[in-house]
Amino acid sequence: MFLWLSELLRADFGPLNVFRYVTFRSIGAMATSLLIAMALFPWFIRLLQQKQIGQVVRADGPQSHFSKAGTPTMGGVLLLVAMGLSTLLWADLHNPFIWLTLGITLIYGILGFLDDWLKIRDRSSKGVTGKQKLAVQFGAALLFFGLLYGGFLGTSLADTRLYLPFASAQVIHITIPWWVYAVFASVVVVGTSNTVNLTDGLDGLAIGPVIISALTLAALCYLGGAKFGEFEVAKYLLIPAVPGAQELAVLGAAIIGAGIGFLWYNTYPALVFMGDVGALALGGALGMVAVFSKNELLSVVINGLFVVEGVSVIAQTTSFKLTGKRVLRMAPVHHHFEKLGWPEPRVTVRFWIISIMLALVALASLKLR
Repeated sequence: MFLWLSELLRADFGPLNVFRYVTFRSIGAMATSLLIAMALFPWFIRLLQQKQIGQVVRADGPQSHFSKAGTPTMGGVLLLVAMGLSTLLWADLHNPFIWLTLGITLIYGILGFLDDWLKIRDRSSKGVTGKQKLAVQFGAALLFFGLLYGGFLGTSLADTRLYLPFASAQVIHITIPWWVYAVFASVVVVGTSNTVNLTDGLDGLAIGPVIISALTLAALCYLGGAKFGEFEVAKYLLIPAVPGAQELAVLGAAIIGAGIGFLWYNTYPALVFMGDVGALALGGALGMVAVFSKNELLSVVINGLFVVEGVSVIAQTTSFKLTGKRVLRMAPVHHHFEKLGWPEPRVTVRFWIISIMLALVALASLKLR
């Protein structure tokens, strides 16, 4: 919105030209979402307490978690409001990538809200069934990607090339049929959404890597779409060039700001939890940004911590069904380390460090091609 207003008025007031720069608007989006989150979370936490919207703890979880029962949850609602409002204020609203990403974020957020509400209503840790979640998630993703990559929103956006990390994007890429790519992209988004949700099991554990991943993807989006006159940054760095992807840096910055504001109240011991409403939505947003910036495969590294959490659950479930034995003391893997005796803050901070290291590996791909 600010960009649109500046375009109307900058002929009369030259300093408004600063709104043309994605870097300026990204800083503005981050600051706005941070201020909204920091200012409103105290009120929102009190509201959740008044409505008795508290966390339901799984009965088979670590004993140290039983004291968390009743802690206000669904804090992801305000987190998403801060992120969404900031994006709408600072991003270019003519950019389809922005609307598609916000669309998936909204749908997944509503799904997570319903899941949280059912858990609270029934005083159970079950909520929406796994099959129902996957049906909604895949349905929404396939619809959005089908419209985009089927050429219904413009052929200029329907790029179904797949790029390999650490290889020259101008030399090595794979072009696949649009419907195959739509399915693949949906798997990336749904997988990211659910693995972020699985990671959200300790105070501050999920939001830290979400912030790190958002920062990494925002940088890649900006470099992939930035153009200075005739100079294209993407061609110089040999990374995928995606016109318009730079606007996703504004959305990524909004996630960072809202995430930091939420972390202030979610750090150990947490005053509020994100809930599925936040975890599913933020994971979906990260997946969409990875797809649109053509970093689908590199996102396995960027979101490596989430991938490990997801794989740990699959391995645990598969092993128990086939052999009757568990490979971990408890899944997801962060609970395994708790069972080994690690204090919760130690698990959280060490997982953050791993996420930072993976982000650095991903950023190294900018030159190692």
